[in-house]
Amino acid sequence: ALFLHSSEASHGDLGMISAGDVVMALSWSGETAELGAIITYCRRFGVTLIVATAHPESTAGRAADVCLALPKVREACPNELAPTSSTVVQAVLGDALAVALTEQRGFSRSDFFVFHPGGRLGAQLTTVVQLMAESSEVPKVRLGATLLDATMEMSRKRYGCTAVVDHHDRLVGVFTDGDLRRSFASERLGDDIGEHMTPTPITVTPDTLTSDALRILNDNAVSVLFVCEDSRPVGVIHLHDILRAGVV
Repeated sequence: ALFLHSSEASHGDLGMISAGDVVMALSWSGETAELGAIITYCRRFGVTLIVATAHPESTAGRAADVCLALPKVREACPNELAPTSSTVVQAVLGDALAVALTEQRGFSRSDFFVFHPGGRLGAQLTTVVQLMAESSEVPKVRLGATLLDATMEMSRKRYGCTAVVDHHDRLVGVFTDGDLRRSFASERLGDDIGEHMTPTPITVTPDTLTSDALRILNDNAVSVLFVCEDSRPVGVIHLHDILRAGVV
């Protein structure tokens, strides 16, 4: 969509309108003189013209292929002259049309991200795969490893936990700082990790939205999620990774 100023249109900018375009004009009175050139151009070249006006019987209203009749409202200006209430009505119409088109075209959150990757809105639409640590950065030990092995892996990777995988590299549990503290009572660092890990850990997939990952972290009062494909850990994401990206 392009914005065309009605005053600039008659000074060369009418060339912005091409065959196959649809022009939507806003005029509360429907008699805005500057719209004359646009109306004439649309008629001459067969361009569809939609007019939103509070006066469908006006020049612009009658010239339109589609006329959207706006409710007549009293201006909030004390003199009832300056456009105030009328501009709000037109803005509401614009929002309503945008929402209706979004639903009609099936415009998804991922589509939104393509056109709006920046700012806080864009950050909320990033996916876990864009922020997660992967490959050798993922803390991981195999079933049969000892508490000491798990503690060393946690120290190396600095996520405060480690994944526990079977011989097929499938995630079967997680061992955290909390599990480590609770295991101190045994005083046996040679214990099998399977005796102290937390089974069936909470996971996400690479295409999970980071905003959803943040909600999962908060709902479960954890700070780390393992990212899995086919039950195999392919990445890890920390609460701090998400917050640094601007997702709140």
